[in-house]
Amino acid sequence: MELRNNWSYPTAMRFGAGRISEIGEACAVAGISKPLLVTDKGLATMDITTRTLDLLEAAGLGRAMFSEVDANPTEINLDAGLKVYRDGGHDGVVAFGGGSGLDLGKMVAFMAGQTRPVWDYEDVGDWWTRADADAIAPIIAVPTTAGTGSEVGRASVLTNSETHVKKIIFHPKVLPTVVICDPELTVGMPKHITAGTGLDAFAHCVEAFSSPHYHPMSQGIALEGMRLVIDYLPRAYADGTDIEARAQMMSAAAMGATAFQKGLGAIHAMSHPIGAVFNTHHGTTNAVCMPAVLDLNESMIRERFDRAAGYLGINGGYDGFRAFVQDFNDSFAIPRKLSEMGVTADRMDDLVAMALEDPSCGGNPVTLTSDNLRKLFEATI
Repeated sequence: MELRNNWSYPTAMRFGAGRISEIGEACAVAGISKPLLVTDKGLATMDITTRTLDLLEAAGLGRAMFSEVDANPTEINLDAGLKVYRDGGHDGVVAFGGGSGLDLGKMVAFMAGQTRPVWDYEDVGDWWTRADADAIAPIIAVPTTAGTGSEVGRASVLTNSETHVKKIIFHPKVLPTVVICDPELTVGMPKHITAGTGLDAFAHCVEAFSSPHYHPMSQGIALEGMRLVIDYLPRAYADGTDIEARAQMMSAAAMGATAFQKGLGAIHAMSHPIGAVFNTHHGTTNAVCMPAVLDLNESMIRERFDRAAGYLGINGGYDGFRAFVQDFNDSFAIPRKLSEMGVTADRMDDLVAMALEDPSCGGNPVTLTSDNLRKLFEATI
């Protein structure tokens, strides 16, 4: 079976090895004639980025790039990107990279024509309606990792540099116009990034599947997304050139982000403040938090995982799945405690308070309180 196709769900997606060659055509479809490629510092000098800039230049689209993007992007990064975008007279963004590059690129396109501070568009109620939808620039998204799924998301995560709180900025038109998913771009990922990003996709699927909200389509996508990660992440981790495994993981990443329209939960409510305060890798943080969160939610999710485990190739229903998760983490050398990632208990009060404010709380099967969140942090730190 050839892993190559065009999809229109949840947006226009060009999926398959080598399809980065279509970047010029994708810009034309989106109506972009002078794109700004936004990526992170680590990718700025890599061959895949240089090749993409070459393709843009060959298509007569220039080779402008902004790469001052931190691992956890802030409004400082955003302001710098907006200056480059406006000074260069750009009319669209190619968001290129992992979650940080994709999220920041989407925010540059979103904020390019807005007049209010970015925090006024946080994912709270109908705050997104404050934005001038007609002023949002078109976005082409090109993921180079298989984890966040930000390429198919309608929001970005931005860290407030003063408060160190992660905020979700949402607008329906932040969904990219065209996505190019080329698994060849992920071949050079180091093992620990392959693992961390892959487990991020897994966490998205697990939390969406666990969420109590009603969304049968997302439920089905989450289940299949879990299966793909279980089957193909070990292969991608063992052999980074396994293009089938890389492709299936790109699918799983997009599926996780599509599925979590149904909701996220305590894993993300914890990992957002941890990442903001201690600058940890998001997907790896999710993986460390998952076993304790499964324990908290057991009474509410046992029945659905009893049903799902067989499809996932796991014996023993929920208990088998819970045991599998820890073994899965161990197989990728994921720490068992956040303290191994530099997280300390001295900020416990702040972490609990920030987690309670995180919008992911609303999708957790068990209502989150300061008491049970504190116990979760104590169990994982």
